[in-house]
Amino acid sequence: MSQTPLVDVAWLAGALGAPGLVVPGLVVLDATYYLPNEGKDPEALFTASHIPGARFFSIDGIADPDTDLPHMVPSPFRFAKLVGALGVSRDSHVVVYDQKGVFSAPRAWWMFGLFGHDRVSVLDGGLPAWLAAGQPVDAGAAPANGAVFVPDFRASWLRGLGDITENLARGTELVVDARPAGRFDGSVPEPRPGLPNGHMPGAVNLPAGSLVVDGHLLPPASLRARFTAAGVDGTRPVITSCGSGVSAAVLTLALRRAGLPQGALYDGSWTEYASRPDTPKVTSG
Repeated sequence: MSQTPLVDVAWLAGALGAPGLVVPGLVVLDATYYLPNEGKDPEALFTASHIPGARFFSIDGIADPDTDLPHMVPSPFRFAKLVGALGVSRDSHVVVYDQKGVFSAPRAWWMFGLFGHDRVSVLDGGLPAWLAAGQPVDAGAAPANGAVFVPDFRASWLRGLGDITENLARGTELVVDARPAGRFDGSVPEPRPGLPNGHMPGAVNLPAGSLVVDGHLLPPASLRARFTAAGVDGTRPVITSCGSGVSAAVLTLALRRAGLPQGALYDGSWTEYASRPDTPKVTSG
């Protein structure tokens, strides 16, 4: 399992080199996702400006096409087919980034790990840090030579609604919700129209945004302190959750960086849970 979930701009710039790649098998992917209420097209923005040689990893596209829930995990075959088309093989060192800093890139990082690929890192600071360092960008299409990716699915990394329902009764795992505090306590509406607000009984709130400063993930000691304050000390298994399984991966990445067990991620998250009329919800706002 990768011990270096983050790389910085200096490392990536050196790894890309000129001309060609210094790091054999390096594949750079822009895994940007914007919330429905942000009104931005991540792929169009990628086409306008991206790290040289990068390809676009679609959070919505590399997903299960047979569900109404947003960007649910695809089958191993579908994941392998789509990332293979991006030029990723089991020999690739994948670096994922996003246009915000550290927001949606951890979702792609987690998905690669879910399917057994550990040679994957997140660019700390993302595209903003790359630009701030004066590094060059490209525009236009980013063609890729196809590759063969062989997945090894790790079921222990993933939780579904049935697991969550069972955990409500047993309480063996701690659900840590990455949404902003107002959405967690129910004082502000969800960005998806008509979705009830609040949180799962027994869940604790640790907003993903509180773990990121100026687009960079906090240092390990600071992350550990934030987790400890939220009741995460490594003794009780964790399930990360959020609105739709994207920012939950920021918590998962932060757990890894803090040296804590990363636990599992609830893929459907609040969008699936809250849309069910038979699930108990708590509001405190």
